[in-house]
Amino acid sequence: MAEAQADYLESLNPPQKEGVINTEGPCMIIAGAGSGKTRVLTYRIAHLMKAHNVDPFNILALTFTNKAAKEMQHRIESVVGHDAKNLWMGTFHSVFARILRAEASRLGYPSNFTIYDTDDSKSLIKLIVKEFNLDDKVYKPNIIYNRISGAKNRLVSWREYLNNPIYYEDDKMNMRPEMGRLYQAYSERCFAADAMDFDDLLFNTNILFQENPDVLNKYQQRFHHVMIDEFQDTNISQYMIAKRLAAVRQNICVVGDDAQSIYAFRGADIQNILNFEKDYPDLKMIRLEQNYRSTKTIVNAANSVINKNTAQLKKSVWTQNSEGELIDLIKATSDNEEGKLIASSIFENKMQNQVPNKDFAILYRTNSQSRAMEEALRRNNIKYRIVGGLSFYQRREIKDLLAYFRYVVNPNDEQAMRRIINLPKRGIGPGTINKMVVAAAESQTPLWEIMEKATSHVGGKGGTQVENFVALIKSFRLTNEKKDAYDTASQIAKTSGLLKELYEDKTIEGMNRYENTQELLNAIKEFTEQPDREDKSLGAFLQDVALLTDEDRSEKTEDAVTLMTIHMAKGLEFEYVYIVGLEEDLFPSQMMLSSRADLEEERRLFYVAITRAKKKLSFSYALNRYRFGRLKNCEPSRFLEEVDPEFIKVNRKFSSSDPVSPGVNYVTKNFVNNLKKETTKKKFANQLINHTPSPDFEPSDTTNLEVGMKVEHPKFGFGEVSAIDEQGANKKAKVDFEKAGEKTLLLSFAKLRIL
Repeated sequence: MAEAQADYLESLNPPQKEGVINTEGPCMIIAGAGSGKTRVLTYRIAHLMKAHNVDPFNILALTFTNKAAKEMQHRIESVVGHDAKNLWMGTFHSVFARILRAEASRLGYPSNFTIYDTDDSKSLIKLIVKEFNLDDKVYKPNIIYNRISGAKNRLVSWREYLNNPIYYEDDKMNMRPEMGRLYQAYSERCFAADAMDFDDLLFNTNILFQENPDVLNKYQQRFHHVMIDEFQDTNISQYMIAKRLAAVRQNICVVGDDAQSIYAFRGADIQNILNFEKDYPDLKMIRLEQNYRSTKTIVNAANSVINKNTAQLKKSVWTQNSEGELIDLIKATSDNEEGKLIASSIFENKMQNQVPNKDFAILYRTNSQSRAMEEALRRNNIKYRIVGGLSFYQRREIKDLLAYFRYVVNPNDEQAMRRIINLPKRGIGPGTINKMVVAAAESQTPLWEIMEKATSHVGGKGGTQVENFVALIKSFRLTNEKKDAYDTASQIAKTSGLLKELYEDKTIEGMNRYENTQELLNAIKEFTEQPDREDKSLGAFLQDVALLTDEDRSEKTEDAVTLMTIHMAKGLEFEYVYIVGLEEDLFPSQMMLSSRADLEEERRLFYVAITRAKKKLSFSYALNRYRFGRLKNCEPSRFLEEVDPEFIKVNRKFSSSDPVSPGVNYVTKNFVNNLKKETTKKKFANQLINHTPSPDFEPSDTTNLEVGMKVEHPKFGFGEVSAIDEQGANKKAKVDFEKAGEKTLLLSFAKLRIL
């Protein structure tokens, strides 16, 4: 605070100062990770007010989170005082909702229109689907909502959608030809209800400005300066509004980092930042390249990765911080062991360096990976918290399946019954359940017995459906008497219909939920395969889970290891960071290998993960991982080979002692599994696998590898060893490949066949 109240310009490095004082005309500040972009943006606003006497009412600053807006306002107040409260500062949605309230009549809305949240929107969609007599298994609310949201973010109205044959053919191909009519009905019902959803707040602001030039002019005259934080995360709708508002004075300043654009699945368009200069030819571009967060090792490793992307604004991030430790590479035989090794590493770092839990973060690509990490941390009595999601066993889909397990083991568990009796939907409503509960109470008979003869107590279809449900549970109980926990759980998951329902939901949320249920089954499989465990029943597993989840909620504990997806970690920093699950088809995700653009977004995600670390960074991967109840061989992620090997060392202490070398089966099977993707991959030979290993390919012992030897790599093809760098466990080789060029490989995990 005292520093800010003094001459704030003195605390800035030259590029930062340039970003603050260049206040006229279009400006783009490319801010590398940890380069102090928030300081530049806040001091720029303060400088406008303090040095140029710009009225705060004439400044518009747009952010993506309320937290960021509040932090910026607080910093500005420390320089200019309470006048900072008069800034038009906030999230896109909050600022434009404010404008829409004032101008609502221009669009036919009252000023007190309702804003629907996601659940409101999906409930309305569900009702419309029912009214249209459409199959709700095909026209799922999640899918319909996301489709409409995507259209609005691209500024496509329902009228344009209905009249576009391309959209119709796409929907027809996906067995949803009525999508356009649903979009129309949804929009009309929202309008009739005087309601806007979140996407409407942006979509309708664009319509307001497009159809009402006087209103647009009014706000163009009001906002002399427009500033946007995290510009790489904007969608088309957001950028068009900002562009219109800044059209008169051209005083638009955007701050962002194309290397951290990771939200395409939310509609973010990286082209906004990549092509900004085309919209403003006289643009002033300022690069913030000094990293204040991380060690030289971490910064340089991150640079070596992101430089592989072709679509980027070139910059050279550097730091004056210390060299720091090399990045630990942790190799595990399985995902379960990966969790144990990570937990052991955290425990040792805590003890040796006397650091609190909150200095540690474990980052993963998908939420389902948290399960092994959570269990290992619990066993080591290390407190943790899940950010951006529930603890694995508290997630809805997990609790649903566990409720089935509980009810099969104990049919007197009324709470479990209430959760699952109409899940998936069977036409058993609350009224039916209440009648049975009353009958059980009046006759002092267990509820289960009433349910067995439901037709005697409940009239109509409901009673029959209850008896069918009872028969289903009885079949599960028979299986449970004869089979172990995994066989019983698998039958319940499949036969109940839960797994099928989740599998058919192809939204990102649906796929995550499906992966989570598979991860639960993986946990049960591991449970039954523990050689020292005598009782392998479903009841024994439930008891283990109950003991794990009955502890105090770690989310309430301040000093806790942070577990989160990399997407959730953006904008945060930690002393110690573990990036886990660095395997092909997991990270990069199998769903992000169909195009160069997708793969480059995955690489940006890896870059974001690396740059969260301040002091120490660790990578880990498993050679085997449970997927869908089966132990699968895994291949180390291509991203590991893209990090310059000089920044990595294999951590022998916290890696599997088993010299796992799957050899020909490991490499060849993985390649065969990817053959189906080969046609697409060949289009992007620079980024993806483009070499077919020889039929007799088997990794050789590279202990005695020498310069001049001919070798084969499963991805890079044939080459000749040009140099050897002897560093014990971290021995590296430079290989000049015929097609891939020169590569430096860490021999401890690179697969080479000596010819």
